[in-house]
Amino acid sequence: MKSADLGRLFLLAALWGGSFIFIRVSAPALGPVVLVEVRVLIAGITLLFYALLTRQALGLRRWWWQYWMIGVLNSAIPFALISTAELHLTASLAAILNATSPLFGAFIAAVWAHEPLTLRKLIGIALGMAGVTIVTGWSTITFSEIVLISIGASLLAAAFYGLAGVFIKRRAAGAPALGIAVGSQLGAAITLAPLVPITLPSVWPSAIVVLCVLALALLSTALAYVLYFRLISDVGPTRALTVTFLIPIFGSLWGMLFLGEQLAISTLLGSCIILAGTLVVTGVPIQLLHPLPSVKVNDGL
Repeated sequence: MKSADLGRLFLLAALWGGSFIFIRVSAPALGPVVLVEVRVLIAGITLLFYALLTRQALGLRRWWWQYWMIGVLNSAIPFALISTAELHLTASLAAILNATSPLFGAFIAAVWAHEPLTLRKLIGIALGMAGVTIVTGWSTITFSEIVLISIGASLLAAAFYGLAGVFIKRRAAGAPALGIAVGSQLGAAITLAPLVPITLPSVWPSAIVVLCVLALALLSTALAYVLYFRLISDVGPTRALTVTFLIPIFGSLWGMLFLGEQLAISTLLGSCIILAGTLVVTGVPIQLLHPLPSVKVNDGL
């Protein structure tokens, strides 16, 4: 991997890790639904203008229903779940729990796509679940019914990310990558729009909240998608997948630096075990030793 690609990888991880602190600040002020609606709408329109400026085909007529489904599975539902969870969880914990998405993806791929659930994958899933138990069970947070529900919401969001990944491979293989980004964000915005009038906040958000929403939409969503697709094009999907292991690190770091969140030893231990399980399930270290000779952007996310 070239130094420029490595720089994009770390920038992408920093942006996606930063999304958790932006959500933690803005979700209590706007509410989960309004926050997600503004996020995906701004990101979708920004990406649409980017596609028009760069004259890239989006394939909206051919792939519109797949884009809409991806928007529901990969944006509308998980974004709303994470935003709801972060009303009661720290940004650091939410970022760590989000790293379980490849573990859920392995389960879903086994059921839907009939991909073999090998011993290696089972070991990785077991490690990941053990890490979740350590992170949540040995943490310093005060447990209550709402906290447990919030943890469940974070894990359910990760499961939807895993489901979306399998859906893209099964139903959207060959679709333009930028088209998936634009179509899914706009599709998510259309899906959530009917709920906005009944979930509007009663107080106008502060300047800090507005800045966090703009950063979430423009940096952690629109710019992040452009960087991710550039990585897929330049280094292939396997190497681009390594961003998964960096996001919790940046999410925890930003939480400590900007929100004053504390990380217990058990949280660090559990997060390391989750990441180890994800590494085992995805087989990234093995695949990096034997990279494919050529990879097209349309091969999927």
